[in-house]
Amino acid sequence: MYPSRGQPTERLLLLDLDNTIVNREAGLHRWAEEFTRELGLGADAVDWLIAADGDGLKPRDRFFAEVRQRFMLSGTPDELHRAYQARYPRHMHCPQTVLDQLTQLRHSGWKVGVVTNGLTATQEAVLKHTGLARHLDGWSISEAEGVRKPDTAHFDRAASRCGCSLADGGWMIGDSVHADIRGAEQAGLHTIWIRRGRPWPEGMPPPDQTADDVAEALQFLTG
Repeated sequence: MYPSRGQPTERLLLLDLDNTIVNREAGLHRWAEEFTRELGLGADAVDWLIAADGDGLKPRDRFFAEVRQRFMLSGTPDELHRAYQARYPRHMHCPQTVLDQLTQLRHSGWKVGVVTNGLTATQEAVLKHTGLARHLDGWSISEAEGVRKPDTAHFDRAASRCGCSLADGGWMIGDSVHADIRGAEQAGLHTIWIRRGRPWPEGMPPPDQTADDVAEALQFLTG
């Protein structure tokens, strides 16, 4: 295992949330199936919704404006978004094996936190519904903090919420090359990239480690 820079007594681990520690892709699919079924939108609606979502990167107001227009819905984009915020977190899950790995890390002296871009109400609901909130020392959500990854200030605030300092180093696990890996490197952290079936971009300096999923990444740290 790589040593954390500065070798602090309490080691820091930060994790991205969507499509890293929870499978947002699967959760979105479950939400889209429910949404389609309840509104009777047709057989091709689920695939359209998932494609239009843009892997969560499309602003929600724009996404739901497109949804309203595509399916000629009576609700406003804001109403559709509020309904989504109430339902979507219920479709997100975190495997018990991953929660157990986080417990093991914390028992062995690690401080564990989440650093995520997203809306405060939605992301906090996901953390609570999945049980993750009980297995973390802290988290930083972009809307609440007014800063987004890859800005190093976001990582700094997440570390602070965990009672740590970036000056002591640590690790970051995430699926975004730019927001998670490059941002974490700028913040002085070691990195583990979640591949999600993708190749690492040619010509870019590689992360310290790669993994197929968060369980494999955590195993590297606990192993």
